[in-house]
Amino acid sequence: MKPKRTVIVAVIDSGIDIMHEDLEGQIWTNDDEIPDNNIDDDDNGYTDDVHGWNFIGNANGENVNYENYEYTRIVKKSEESDYLSKAKEQYNKELKYREDNIKGFKNFEKSYYSAKELILKETGVEVNSLEDLKKVDSKNENVLNAKNFLLEKYSLGFTEEALEEVLEMNQEYLDYYLNLDFNPREIVGDDPNDFDDRNYGNNDVIGPSYDHGTSTAGVIAAVRGNGIGIDGIATDVEIMTLRVVPDGDERDKDIAIAIIYAVDNGANIINMSFGKQYSPNKEFVDFAVKYAQDHNVLLVHSAGNYGVDLDLYPSYPSDRLNDNTELKNWISVGASSIEIDKYFVGIFSNYGKEYVDIYSPGVDVISLYGDSRYRGSSGTSIAGPIVSGIAALIWSYYPDLTASEMVTILKESSYKPKKNLKVLKPDLENEKRKKVKFSELSESGGIVNAYEAFKLAGEYK
Repeated sequence: MKPKRTVIVAVIDSGIDIMHEDLEGQIWTNDDEIPDNNIDDDDNGYTDDVHGWNFIGNANGENVNYENYEYTRIVKKSEESDYLSKAKEQYNKELKYREDNIKGFKNFEKSYYSAKELILKETGVEVNSLEDLKKVDSKNENVLNAKNFLLEKYSLGFTEEALEEVLEMNQEYLDYYLNLDFNPREIVGDDPNDFDDRNYGNNDVIGPSYDHGTSTAGVIAAVRGNGIGIDGIATDVEIMTLRVVPDGDERDKDIAIAIIYAVDNGANIINMSFGKQYSPNKEFVDFAVKYAQDHNVLLVHSAGNYGVDLDLYPSYPSDRLNDNTELKNWISVGASSIEIDKYFVGIFSNYGKEYVDIYSPGVDVISLYGDSRYRGSSGTSIAGPIVSGIAALIWSYYPDLTASEMVTILKESSYKPKKNLKVLKPDLENEKRKKVKFSELSESGGIVNAYEAFKLAGEYK
């Protein structure tokens, strides 16, 4: 049995290293566009969109890297809405948390370097490790206190590099994610609230931060059997690259227009490994996902990594439209691990009997990394692409299946672990986690099963 077609998977993400050694020959090319001639040859509104499009950049080649969180933008706008008070509460809580973090780490930094300076001054020993501390010989009480302080920290694995990283990470919240005066949208130059303003961006589909998107694409389509890196799930597949996700929260309009672009340019599957807690322009996304459904395009969405019940705390985008219609071409994916025991579900994975459809491997999975590197990672951002890859594999052999049939096949063929398997419910807030039946954490109660899904697909006429 041979594949009957090549399946195009649009990866809406942070950008992809399309030059990665393990993606050679796997990147979609727009044959109607002549590269680098600065002409919109196919007249689709996007000049030189050879491998996709970057919706968070401008025609001068400048790109958005960092962005506000959505609740920061809501607070900044201060427009009356059902979610303004909640957004303000969340913003103020996060702002205080990050300011307190920085203050605490700065105080620790001061104590740490003071201890090192004291030891150097009194003993002549420059301390940077446990081995250095062994050289410190003094009966001075202050020196002994400093030595014990450093001994405790080094014994716990402390490094100056780690301290610098955590300070930088917390400062990024103040500089970018929570900064009410930060407006990177000026780079793009569009009106993010005008859905008719669609022709913006550039063709730099790699962008300044492409590790996440590269990892996502690798799971789906890394070249099989080439003796390097990893083997992706599907063979007869091409990756269409759509850059929409910054370091921060993506915009509803960008998501929507990227989906429309994917549909109009022949994508069969759209993989979305991103999400956020608010969707102020949800009507834009609703239009786009309905457009995808009308054109038989499968939407695969990673459930998210907050360890919460999506039935209670919704995430966006979603398969529920504003009019309460439920999409038939959408599948939401949580993350499972390798051992079928109480730790079977990733501690971080969102869950929900209604809003999560299926689970897929998403703990300690090796994939691609930018600049032709490789690494292991965990997250529903990996679990979702595995489902996309399996769907692409099946669709390459059974091209007459509809997107809704594909969703049904993936769920009905999923592997159901031993009866009444109880797992620790995902929870990032509480150390003591409750046990719950695995079957209660998703609509299907199962894990994606490529073999059984392929067999079931063959039974559809």
